[in-house]
Amino acid sequence: MPELVMRRPIRVAGAKSQAPIRPSKDSRCGNNGQPAIPPERTNAENFYYAKQIQLKTPMVIVLRSGEVIRGVIQWYDKACLKVAREGAPSLLIYKPAIRYMYKATQER
Repeated sequence: MPELVMRRPIRVAGAKSQAPIRPSKDSRCGNNGQPAIPPERTNAENFYYAKQIQLKTPMVIVLRSGEVIRGVIQWYDKACLKVAREGAPSLLIYKPAIRYMYKATQER
């Protein structure tokens, strides 16, 4: 059986080792050096909806089709909102159909 021989790597004079190219730290991290958090993990959207439900804030929801819906958000989940309207039936609105929304008190 052959003997095991410990060998050291040989460095050639003047040769530079090629370090692997990595993406810059700025592209992977937020402004403070922490890893960037995906928006769906910040819970900001959940906090906003929960606050509007608790306060029963009148909201204006503008759909991608241009239709405007006014009402109070009753509940929400990952895909949709349920909006209670005054004098009309409640609506279940899919989030991808919403262009934007704002509080009715912010109207001019």
